[in-house]
Amino acid sequence: MLGHGKKSKSASAKVDTIIGQQTQISGDLHFSGGLHVDGYIKGNVIANEGTTSVLTVSEHGRIEGDVLVPNVILNGSVTGDVHCVERIELAVKAKVTGDVHYNLIEMAMGAEVNGSLLHQTETSSSVVSLERELVGKAKGGDGNT
Repeated sequence: MLGHGKKSKSASAKVDTIIGQQTQISGDLHFSGGLHVDGYIKGNVIANEGTTSVLTVSEHGRIEGDVLVPNVILNGSVTGDVHCVERIELAVKAKVTGDVHYNLIEMAMGAEVNGSLLHQTETSSSVVSLERELVGKAKGGDGNT
């Protein structure tokens, strides 16, 4: 059937929350469902455990912090590590300054990664342990609790 592949892709990109272009957030952001970022987030962006959440960062969007989300569509910038247990799409204007941990990756010509591309096939339990480590560091601990 013509266009069948595009239908499933758009269904997975349903947006529940929008961070507008004039919005700045300081602190960790936990979400489920679809999150679209046009603004600026200084903190970690973490999808709730057990979800197939999607983070979309437009060309205007910026994140300074780690990203722990199963599915990412990036056309803006992330300064920090990106962990995707399912799929990441790096569009033309995407810029990552940090490591990208991925299962499946799609990268357009012009996308930029200043760090390592690290293939992983681990389950979401690794995301949970990484989240605990990040929370431990944020509280001033060493993350080994």
